[in-house]
Amino acid sequence: MYTLTALKIYTAICNGIIKSRSSFWRDFSSVDKINDLDLDCSKSEQSIVNGRFNITCCFDNDFPTIDESIPQNDRPFLFIYKGNLNLLNDISKNIAVVGVLTPDEDITRREQNIVTQLVKNDICIVSGLARGCDSIAHKACLKNGGKTVAFLPSTINSIYPAENTSLAESIVENDGLIITEYATESTNYKENIARLIERDRLQAMFANSIVLIASYRKGDGDSGSRHAMLKAKRYNRKRLVMFNKSTDEGNPLFGLNEDMIKDGTKILTHSSIKELLN
Repeated sequence: MYTLTALKIYTAICNGIIKSRSSFWRDFSSVDKINDLDLDCSKSEQSIVNGRFNITCCFDNDFPTIDESIPQNDRPFLFIYKGNLNLLNDISKNIAVVGVLTPDEDITRREQNIVTQLVKNDICIVSGLARGCDSIAHKACLKNGGKTVAFLPSTINSIYPAENTSLAESIVENDGLIITEYATESTNYKENIARLIERDRLQAMFANSIVLIASYRKGDGDSGSRHAMLKAKRYNRKRLVMFNKSTDEGNPLFGLNEDMIKDGTKILTHSSIKELLN
């Protein structure tokens, strides 16, 4: 179930009254201001029923706890979700895994081994349901009987990318969670890009640590992993990168990894994995 307050916020977004996180925190940051809204919520309520999803807002008891260190304008205020919301209650068990959209066979094999080791130690895998490393992380987690969280850059029933719709369903069926901030579809390319970047911060926000598998450096390719790693640094999360100097140095697929190492990020090793698990 959901509260009337959450339903009003959802309706206000659908009706264009709340246009962004900044406008929410500026104009509607108290429950009284939400309750004062005179809104017909019947269509929104029907869409929730028809879509078979749930909602929760920042004024609800079940809304995930957010660290006080997180800047207000980064804080989500409404989540639309399917599955086990409790997976966001204790982020000490959550590790985010991010990486390139086009990993090669070696990167894929190495990532699968890392995720398998984490899941066997009762870690919940957080990622973004994107192609490549995100999908590998979710699938390896499910294969090993683990629970995984996918933060979406899309609405809950318009999975992006569409090819991962069945993967999203599998996540929910296996007591995982798919979750988004977005009640309405994006209207243009610029908004699509903004949502991808905004999604990246949530992976860092709701994980104890973040592992970069592989990614191009800025200007050479993927940027999502870079955004997630930068937010993790700002949120004081543990950051690690997969990197083998003898095989990966100079490989463009590990350009971001090399940059992160220069910025003080630890290289993922057997000992550093043990640190994550502790």
